[in-house]
Amino acid sequence: MKSENVVQKIWALCHILRGDGISYHQYVSELTYLLFLKIAEENGIEKLLPSGYRWRDLVKHPKDGLLGFYQEMLTHLGTSADSEVIKAIYAFPTTVFSHSENLHAVVDGISKIGWNDVSGDRFGEIYEGLIEKSSQDVRSGAGQYFTPRALVNSMVRVSRPGLGELIQDPAVGSGGFLITADRFLRSRHSGREYEANPPKYQGVEIEKNTRRICLMNTFLNGLDAEIIQGDALTDDGCNLGSATLILANPPFGSKAGSRRALRADFPYRNSNKQLAFLQHIYLTLSDNGRAAVVLPDNVLFEDGVGRAVRQDLMTKCSLHTILRLPKGIFPGAGVKTNVLFFRKNQGAATDNIWFYDLRTNMPAFGKTNALLDSHFAEFERLFGADPSGTSKRKDGGENGRWRKLSREQIAERGDNLNWLWLRDESGEQDDAMQDPNEILAAIIGHLRSALNEIDALNAEVEGDDFELKPAP
Repeated sequence: MKSENVVQKIWALCHILRGDGISYHQYVSELTYLLFLKIAEENGIEKLLPSGYRWRDLVKHPKDGLLGFYQEMLTHLGTSADSEVIKAIYAFPTTVFSHSENLHAVVDGISKIGWNDVSGDRFGEIYEGLIEKSSQDVRSGAGQYFTPRALVNSMVRVSRPGLGELIQDPAVGSGGFLITADRFLRSRHSGREYEANPPKYQGVEIEKNTRRICLMNTFLNGLDAEIIQGDALTDDGCNLGSATLILANPPFGSKAGSRRALRADFPYRNSNKQLAFLQHIYLTLSDNGRAAVVLPDNVLFEDGVGRAVRQDLMTKCSLHTILRLPKGIFPGAGVKTNVLFFRKNQGAATDNIWFYDLRTNMPAFGKTNALLDSHFAEFERLFGADPSGTSKRKDGGENGRWRKLSREQIAERGDNLNWLWLRDESGEQDDAMQDPNEILAAIIGHLRSALNEIDALNAEVEGDDFELKPAP
């Protein structure tokens, strides 16, 4: 809640810029340049920035000529900083400020914020909060859906990142999974242990500005991270190493629009982006590597290429756990989602799959009822301490949320993994929404979901880029 207060204060500064005709999107992008400098000062890492081009230099500069100094500052950071990461962050920067008075007012406003109120992943939380406000204001969505913090935390806790691991996110966004994994590690090891065997991080982000945000985020949090700009589903993904742990929430929707060819080693091809990401992930894992991936329901039940990919996954990996997530946790996206946990272990195939139903008879989540760490407590306890899913487990029975299907039972279901057994007595959750913004987001989400399904159906009918091979 405290970070939300900071976001609200920063968002209020945008009123200063409306008179200059600056859009909300431009405003958020501009703010990231300034916030990076300020949080670098707060984190004590501004020594890595060139002397004379730090937050304090901006603050103490006279109002007259401030805009010119700021423009010079951006150019210097992008061309002359010692750190290649800093150069990448400020590469080809442009400012939308037109007057020193407005820049001075925003800098002054950021300086007056109580930064001690913000904890954890400061930059990431603030950026996500600003994007959310921007999307609410333009009423059209920003096209970005951030993974709820509580879900990220839970996926990291049960996956248990270890020292020396290569941890990846092929759709890295602002870097939330990588930052959380690193915090998990640092909280369980001394500084000396961490330095002796540090983890390495890799991420791929297709959008330039979001990659810049991720670079800022990983730099401010001290990660040894390589953030590639590109599309992990193409040959760009071949630059990644064999990961020991992959944490990801790939973007929803189809791959329509891009004409770049998928990676040549994908066994099965169509325009379903989630099926392509799932193949990328299990192909990229090292032996004994493990993964936790957020995927929509259609991956669990689609026929054709969908079924072939599931068969391939269950043949090459041990898919041991599926967490059925509650509805409404991705407002505006309109998709029902799950987390698939699997391990690649010397060709060992899937035996039993455990399901935890966190969806049936759960409340509607949104602004007024946020998803919390506590909602995952029972799942994590039942999952057990072994991140590979081999802890002793007990079926909760037909009235419990924790059950299992054998590989034979799954085959009898036509390899359909879309299994819910509890009777739903909650009614339509959308009816319980009171906040107009939540209702609007739900409507937009349903429309987008329908369009995505039409896109996927159209791609299958046209047979564009379709190739189905039998699973070995």
